[in-house]
Amino acid sequence: MSVEIIAEHVNPLLGRKDAKLIVHHEGSGTPDRLAIRKIASDHFKTQQDKVYVRSVHTRTGGSSAVCQVEIYGDSKLADKIVPAYIKNRNLPKEQRVSRKKGAEEEKPAPAAPKPAASEKKAEPAKPAPAKESKPAPAETKTPAKPEAKPAAKPPARPDAKQKT
Repeated sequence: MSVEIIAEHVNPLLGRKDAKLIVHHEGSGTPDRLAIRKIASDHFKTQQDKVYVRSVHTRTGGSSAVCQVEIYGDSKLADKIVPAYIKNRNLPKEQRVSRKKGAEEEKPAPAAPKPAASEKKAEPAKPAPAKESKPAPAETKTPAKPEAKPAAKPPARPDAKQKT
């Protein structure tokens, strides 16, 4: 993989350098953010914890990716400025925080009461009366349109003036 710098801008107010890179990846898929982060840190000769990849765009079937990268001078400053979702995207997959993983961690806790629920299954289950009391929707439908056709249009007025 080779890197080509399109644009580079020093932002002294935020203490960072914004760079737009083209990463050429002939014969392989689009590189992930970790690979781009490593390439950018090697190119700018800085630590990986000071480099954040904001975006990666590849055209369909293309062999080069346009990436926006931010290189911070201080990692503490980067922690304050970079949003949490960008930090999360720049982590390895096993370290990322996910909503789905948080939900999966909660699901095993209710699994403990299931043995008690299996004892209840030994009792005969009662059908829910609410389902039986509901009438079938096909029986209660009323025809939306009357079956009679509307009256035909009246004939044209005979006293209308005709052009000659």
